[in-house]
Amino acid sequence: MNKRKVVVTGAAGYVAGRMLPALRERYDLMLLDRANRNRAGEDVPGLIVTDLTNPDRDAYREYFRGADAVIHCAWVRGIHGDDETRFRSEYASIGLAYNVYQVALEEGVRRVVVCSSNHAADYYERLIWDDRWDAVTPETRPLSDNFYGWCKEAYEHLGFVFATGAERGGRRLENVQIRIGGPRETDFENPEILADPKKLRRALGAYFSARDQVQLFTRAIETDDIRDANGVPFLIVYGISGNSSRFWSIVSAQQKLGYAPDDDSQVRFASRLGEVYSGNSS
Repeated sequence: MNKRKVVVTGAAGYVAGRMLPALRERYDLMLLDRANRNRAGEDVPGLIVTDLTNPDRDAYREYFRGADAVIHCAWVRGIHGDDETRFRSEYASIGLAYNVYQVALEEGVRRVVVCSSNHAADYYERLIWDDRWDAVTPETRPLSDNFYGWCKEAYEHLGFVFATGAERGGRRLENVQIRIGGPRETDFENPEILADPKKLRRALGAYFSARDQVQLFTRAIETDDIRDANGVPFLIVYGISGNSSRFWSIVSAQQKLGYAPDDDSQVRFASRLGEVYSGNSS
């Protein structure tokens, strides 16, 4: 049986790197990034260096040709500075997303699976910490109070435009937007997080294990029907594990994609939490 061809943008990045070994076994991958080395300075085998911010899509069109799906992890790294500098940096990521959506549509790709972020709706966290809000769902209107979160909101809205087909004479590009939570094992060794109950609760709620990440992304690629109640092939899900402490809903991922997370942060880090709550943390 032939493997699906899957394009991975930002393939040298951290989020993509967590799942590349499993994806290599399952799919025929086309790996794209502006750099050919990961954070550790290691070469990424098979990676093609290309600049997807380039508005001339013919420069990289061939890499998308014949693909079944795209996993879009690429972004323009945020630049610290004044408001104008930070805005322009995030704005460039929206242009990058447009290029990926557009070339995917032009080359007949069926679906894009996009690395959005929990920050697309992070305004509600302020309300949660003030005891004025309980939980955030994909149906909650996305609102952020910072440029990074606003950029992720724009990723999602732009993806919906492509999913409707309204701008391309009815041709639709299926979209799954995954709002990544906390894809790290290191938060529970951070003294600042362990010492602050709210930061610890957030870390526990946002935790996203590597194996759950692989499962969710493969389900996002392979689930046949992701259409909403109005027939639009567009879906937003939260990329977190089955954490008991979560305040983001994973119901859409469970019901639409069949996501069944294996991990729960409170089980995964039980020993460490025991040390914290007993006062033996260091």
